[in-house]
Amino acid sequence: MRRGSDMSSKQKAAILMISLGPEVASNVYRHLREDEIEQLTLEIASIRKVESAERTPILAEFQELAVADQIIAQGGIEYAKDVLEKAMGQEKALSIIERLTSSLQVRPFEFARRTNPSQILSFIQNEHPQTIALVLSYLEPAQAAIILAELPQNIRADVAKRIAMMEATSPEVINSVERVLETKMASAQSVDVTDVGGLEAVVHILNGVDRATERNILESLESSDPELAESIKKMMFVFEDIVLLDNRAIQRVIRDIEQNDLMLALRTASEDVQDAVYRNMSKRMVETFKQDMEFAPPVRLRDVEEAQQRIVAQIRRLEEMGEIVIARGGGDDVLV
Repeated sequence: MRRGSDMSSKQKAAILMISLGPEVASNVYRHLREDEIEQLTLEIASIRKVESAERTPILAEFQELAVADQIIAQGGIEYAKDVLEKAMGQEKALSIIERLTSSLQVRPFEFARRTNPSQILSFIQNEHPQTIALVLSYLEPAQAAIILAELPQNIRADVAKRIAMMEATSPEVINSVERVLETKMASAQSVDVTDVGGLEAVVHILNGVDRATERNILESLESSDPELAESIKKMMFVFEDIVLLDNRAIQRVIRDIEQNDLMLALRTASEDVQDAVYRNMSKRMVETFKQDMEFAPPVRLRDVEEAQQRIVAQIRRLEEMGEIVIARGGGDDVLV
C-alpha cells in the first residue's frame, strides 16, 4: 500500500480525482490546462485500485489546503497563519502554509508560455530591447526563437546580446514588465531574485531560429562584441563546423541523415566542408553526388538552409547522446 508521504503531488491529485467520482472530477478538469489534464489522466490510468487507507489521508490533506486557501483569500498569508495556529497548533499550521504557498508559486511569464508567439510579438515588439530580452528569457526556446526571428533586423543582435549578458532580475522589474503586458501574475512576489538569461539561454534560442537570422545576429555581434560572439559560437554548432568533426563522426552523420538533405546542404557549402564530407564517402558515392548536384534543378535557398539545419540538429543529438565529439577548441574535447 502506498503511503501519502511517499506519493508525488500528481499521484495524490489522481487519487483525489478518483475519490471525487466522474461527475465532480469532470467539472474540475474544465479548470485545468490541457497539459495538466494529460498528466493527470495518465496518472489516473496507472492506478488500478485505491484503498480506503490511501484515500482518507489524501482527502484530509485536500480539505486542509482548501480551508487554508479560503482563509488566505479572506486575509492573506499572515491572517491564515494566525487562524490555523489557533485551530491546529503552530507546527501543523506551518506545514499547511508551506505546502499551499509552494503550490501557488508560478514561474514568471507562465501566461506567455501558453500564448502564441505572434501574439507575444505584438505585445513586445515596440518595447525597449532590454524588456524584450527579459520576456524572451522566460519563454520556451522554440517560442523565443520564432519571436527573435520576427523582430526588426536592427534590434535582433542587441536583444540576443542583452539575453546573454542578463543577470539576476529583481521581482520589481519583473512585475513592472508584466504590468506593461497587462498580466495578473503575482508569483514573482514570493521570489527574491530570479536568474534568467546567460549564454546558455541565448544559444538555445539561436539554435531554434532560421539560419539566415542566426548568421545575421552572429555577424552583428562579431562587430559589436567579438568576445561575446566567440563565446556564443563556441557553445553552438553551425553547418560549416562539420570540419570540426573527425572522420569517424562524419561517417556516422552521413549514415544517419537523409541523403537528399545532404545533397541540398552541400549546394552552398564551402570547399572545406565539401572536402570533409567527400573524403568520408566511397569514390562511387562522391561521383554520384557530384553528378546529381550538377544536373539538379535550381532550389530555393531556404530549402538548402532547412536541410542544413536538419543535419545540424542530428549532429547535436548525436553529441548529446555521446555518440560523437565536437571539438570546440577547449581542452575537454581533446581525445587521447
